[in-house]
Amino acid sequence: QVQLVESGGGSVQAGGSLRLSCVGSGDTYNRGVMAWFRQAPGKEREGVALIYSGTTSYTDSVKGRFTISQDSAKNTVYLQMNNLKPEDTAMYYCAARNRFIISLNARLYNYWGQGTQVTVSS
Repeated sequence: QVQLVESGGGSVQAGGSLRLSCVGSGDTYNRGVMAWFRQAPGKEREGVALIYSGTTSYTDSVKGRFTISQDSAKNTVYLQMNNLKPEDTAMYYCAARNRFIISLNARLYNYWGQGTQVTVSS
């Protein structure tokens, strides 16, 4: 089993920054790929970024603004979000799966955190 706990959400004005953290525990095999997703009210859950073995991937709308990183010694994955926009407002979730599939498709992830809210005002 894998447990994931997110933190770091909050309310900021457009152009501001936030750093989300996700602490993982449990089966390391099933934490081979770590990802951040987000879901705004009335919208589907969207893949934001993923990381595995130092390789990263981002959805187009956050490229150049968000950075995903990992501190293996602390079992923690971060999402640094800069130049935030109102359309970034959503609940942000950390997710994990094994390395057999590398994808930002939410349906392919087995383990999820409880989420942390990010609100960006204009």
